[in-house]
Amino acid sequence: MDLKTAFEKAGSIIDEVLKFYVGDSEVISKIIAAALAGGHILIEDYPGIGKTFLAKLVARLLGIDFNRIQFTPDLLPSDIVGTKVWRQDKGYFETIRGPIFANLILADEINRAPPKTQAGLLEAMEEGQVTIEGETIKLPQPFIVIATQNPIELEGTYPLPEAQLDRFMIRISLGYPGDEIELLKRRISWRTDDPTVYVKPITNAGELIEIRQYLESSITVSDEVLGYISSFRAIRKDPRVLAGPSPRGLISLMRMSKAMALLEGRDYVIPDDVKRVAVDVLGHRIVLKPEVTLEGVRGESIVTEYLSKLPVPK
Repeated sequence: MDLKTAFEKAGSIIDEVLKFYVGDSEVISKIIAAALAGGHILIEDYPGIGKTFLAKLVARLLGIDFNRIQFTPDLLPSDIVGTKVWRQDKGYFETIRGPIFANLILADEINRAPPKTQAGLLEAMEEGQVTIEGETIKLPQPFIVIATQNPIELEGTYPLPEAQLDRFMIRISLGYPGDEIELLKRRISWRTDDPTVYVKPITNAGELIEIRQYLESSITVSDEVLGYISSFRAIRKDPRVLAGPSPRGLISLMRMSKAMALLEGRDYVIPDDVKRVAVDVLGHRIVLKPEVTLEGVRGESIVTEYLSKLPVPK
């Protein structure tokens, strides 16, 4: 894998997504960047925006296996990872793998499941493996989770714990499409609610892993830019904050910045790459004091504030 090939493939994926999905190209770029960087994505938005369709579209274009898991209050961890079943005729326990054994998982309405079930995803998201009744099994690579949650419907939901939020590389909102007439015209031309059948893969699992390896080994970050990334740790000392960005958060910011550099056709990171993604990477990792939260302040607004006052390397 080289810069030209990786840049062209990433650009082609974004262009193809925008042929089918009517939305903000910047948001789509960040979602693709997170997938290329090996991160998980949390989409927080209203029903009917197209979250499920977008996840299927991305999986199809990346050429990887896709499974959708609908999270409900009665969902058990074994419903996600799998279980062991005694086979009387064979005389042994057979491992039945759950739907998590795919390259891209859509965890729909993840905050509807109780904490025990949400915890079933933790090992998978961080370690790339699951444990089924004592047996540890590696998940197929690459492994990406796109989770969705509804920000306004709180009845019957369980807020995601900070430990799980920290495992999402970015939290992002799609927003309403700017041109809904164009959306309606496309729907008429498709003659179906699911046009992903018309989509042809641009990469495959092997090429996606090669792009990730290229990002890790060949996209450079200068000491000055590393210093800029680490300067966001100043948020931890803010009097409004209980817990600031974790070291994992700063590593995610570096990885996302590398992916954004790749999307621009560069093999080095500049401060603007960091600025583009800092709010999406760090906002959900900030735990605010209760009285600050009651005032309507969000972690994203804290990061935006620090973006304007932290010194930027020239």
